[in-house]
Amino acid sequence: MQLRLPIGEDDFEQVRKEYYFVDKSRFIRQFLDRHAAVTLFTRPRRFGKTLMLSMMRYFFDIEKAEKHRKLFDGLAIADDAEAMKEQGTRPVVFLTLRELKLSSWEKMESGLRGLFSELFRQYRFLLKDADMDLTDREDFEQIREGRANLVKEMGAISFLLRLLEQHYHCKPVLLLDEYDVPIQQGWHYHFYDEAIEFIRVMLTKALKTNPSLDFAVLTGVLRISKESIFSDLNNLKVDSVLNTGYPEAFGFTSQDVEGIAEDFDRQDKLPEIRKWYDGYRFGERKIEIYNPWSVLNYFDADCEPDAYWVNTSGNSILQEMMEHNDDETWERLQGVMQGVPIRANLREGFIYSEIHQNKNALYMMLLNTGYLTCRQVRRIGAVKRAELVLPNLELLTLYQIEVLERFHADRLSTDLIDLMQAFLDGDLATAQRGLSEYLKVLASSFDTGEKESFYHGFVLGMTAVLVPDYEVQSNKEAGYGRFDVAAFPKDVQNTGLIFEFKTAETEDALDAKADEALAQIAERDYEASFRVRGIEKVQRYGAAFCGKKVLLKHA
Repeated sequence: MQLRLPIGEDDFEQVRKEYYFVDKSRFIRQFLDRHAAVTLFTRPRRFGKTLMLSMMRYFFDIEKAEKHRKLFDGLAIADDAEAMKEQGTRPVVFLTLRELKLSSWEKMESGLRGLFSELFRQYRFLLKDADMDLTDREDFEQIREGRANLVKEMGAISFLLRLLEQHYHCKPVLLLDEYDVPIQQGWHYHFYDEAIEFIRVMLTKALKTNPSLDFAVLTGVLRISKESIFSDLNNLKVDSVLNTGYPEAFGFTSQDVEGIAEDFDRQDKLPEIRKWYDGYRFGERKIEIYNPWSVLNYFDADCEPDAYWVNTSGNSILQEMMEHNDDETWERLQGVMQGVPIRANLREGFIYSEIHQNKNALYMMLLNTGYLTCRQVRRIGAVKRAELVLPNLELLTLYQIEVLERFHADRLSTDLIDLMQAFLDGDLATAQRGLSEYLKVLASSFDTGEKESFYHGFVLGMTAVLVPDYEVQSNKEAGYGRFDVAAFPKDVQNTGLIFEFKTAETEDALDAKADEALAQIAERDYEASFRVRGIEKVQRYGAAFCGKKVLLKHA
């Protein structure tokens, strides 16, 4: 058995030959049974969209059909005789736009030309067709050499589909990965009109009642609203995190993860994996889904938990939206760290010109990009009313940095890691200054009105950045009581942290309350939990809060 994990590898042939593969081939049978003429799958990044399209490519492609058939030996689809009759029966055009993360229209246009040029080089054998007329031959050469005008580039995919049908005498399949990347870049770098026009015309030519197309599958993170890009398509079906007919196709199910754990002989790690990487719920059936990127990285790192998904989204539009939030929205975003769900009316289609006018668009973005998931959805007329929550511990760890701190960086002079290091070093002045700053910037008067529960969740979320080098716990029995928050180092030679929180009615009472919190740590012997682990060095902090004010005491 091959146990080399495919971290960052998304070519199906390569994965099947050299890596461990989680079998998702049943999806092909399901897709064959009920697919639309054009299907758009929207899922968070790193949830296996590209590998899925690559698998479809090797399954359907008429070129090297016998060779590719062997790639499916041993997979679930190989036992489906009816489905296997479809293997190797269609020409396939596979194209990904995910690398077009460019910062100007000039660069984007050049990138698109280069992409189509490379695509047409793959099909240069079509030039040998005696039936190809001179005009088509010239147009083909212009696109292949990057000399075509912009209008011809917009029609390049449609043109190629027609040539493939003429060559093979059967209709081809189009697989288009990360279709929305140029549009996101266009919005962020102010060439949205050019990007949206190009993609709209390209998709309309390729997909709208195209007689040379069997079916098409598109993937992306966002569904761009029909009013702005899919307005001419009446044959499109959108399969999203809210409304999916294929909930198990992307991401790992519980059965998938249990199978990996068994193959790696690490069934003992299943509770930890669930806590860290489970929690996504796709579709109305709320199928339980794990983040596949993080699960694979977890096993590759010898089952060391960490926030592996950090910096994988690269979503510039999310940054744009976060920078335009009002105080009420920030209150909701902070509250979700304490388990308070965000209740929002969700509309899946995006019209970019409206994203700053509708705060629910931000929540939809956080859902689509994987930062939040739906705990409950109910319909009120045509509107979906959802409760959005953090899916797991990994996202609790990332949320403070990637969603809250990241977009207030101009107002925070102390880095979160530096702040935690100050706590570990016993640097009371830096810890006091940093915690006060974070409280002032990220907390609201509404939040702090929730008293100790708010401050508890606030510090817990910040402390989570110490993972995986530390195990962070809250409200656990120790000595003669329950501590509020503690961070236990995995290396017993390192320093531990323990926090006790109190709230004060007035700022004048902060000093006494901080003393009370610090004394409670000693009186109830919370350090007992550290001693049994062999941890000798522990920094103890009593924290007193009043509104946005905090006073720390240290021992």
